[in-house]
Amino acid sequence: MSAIAVLPPLILLDPLLHSWLLEDIGRGDRTTQGLLQGKVSIGQAEWIAKETGVIAGLPIATRVFQLLSKHVSFVPIAAEGEHCHPGQIVAHLQGPFDALLMGERVALNLVMRLSGIATLTRKYADEIAALPTRLVDTRKTTPGLRLLEKYATQVGGAINHRMGLDDAVMIKDNHIAAAGGIGEAIAHIRGQIPYPLTIEVETETLDQVKDALQYGADIIMLDNMPYDLMLQAVQLIRQSNNRIKIEASGNITLETIRTVAETGVDFISSSAPITRSTWLDLSMKLDNNTGHGKPELSDW
Repeated sequence: MSAIAVLPPLILLDPLLHSWLLEDIGRGDRTTQGLLQGKVSIGQAEWIAKETGVIAGLPIATRVFQLLSKHVSFVPIAAEGEHCHPGQIVAHLQGPFDALLMGERVALNLVMRLSGIATLTRKYADEIAALPTRLVDTRKTTPGLRLLEKYATQVGGAINHRMGLDDAVMIKDNHIAAAGGIGEAIAHIRGQIPYPLTIEVETETLDQVKDALQYGADIIMLDNMPYDLMLQAVQLIRQSNNRIKIEASGNITLETIRTVAETGVDFISSSAPITRSTWLDLSMKLDNNTGHGKPELSDW
């Protein structure tokens, strides 16, 4: 599953990591700098899992430490997307003591957050793994973290829905109300969007599904439909135009996702893997001999 996960390019990732490091370090790490008193010692550490879950974000943690010092070695022991268990070593670290300690919190926070998302995403994806329906995420993400949270859903086995408002046209209920109807909304937008941007229409009734079909929607979302109505809508769309993609959405849970997939929809979108996930607990443990008798950076 993790093979499809694509990290954001560094030109996008680095400014985010810089800002989060600056937020934590502020005008300087008083504890570490006071302890070292200008000396640069080399330390070793391990990242250890404290609960069961799916690991995500280790390459991002690597970059956090690299931004603090090019001499930090961060070696993942677990692979992205791998299930880890309590007590399992996730990564080995070696490098300047100050870089290890100053980067610890930001790196761990990101990996714990992303691993929590990947863990819950995997549970959702596993429920429909035997079916052709694919799980997709949504734009319900934490401001500032969208790129990384959507990366984590990929690690967990989902595929990304649009990253932002510029990725595709999605005509939702409020757009339909503002335009005066589905037909009017599609007609206004169709001639203004660049090729090959698609138009998706959110529908809640069979009449709306018929309108979306009539006016040439590329994707039809079945939003919060009861099972029987969704089944009718899928059959109607398949009979009318088998090339139209069908997405189901709205209050999808681990208990209902397989039933929804069995209606024959192509995609199921859910915000739950991000909005309902909890952090996966990890910790960093320094070697007891760190900083004692170790070479200084100039000799390393």
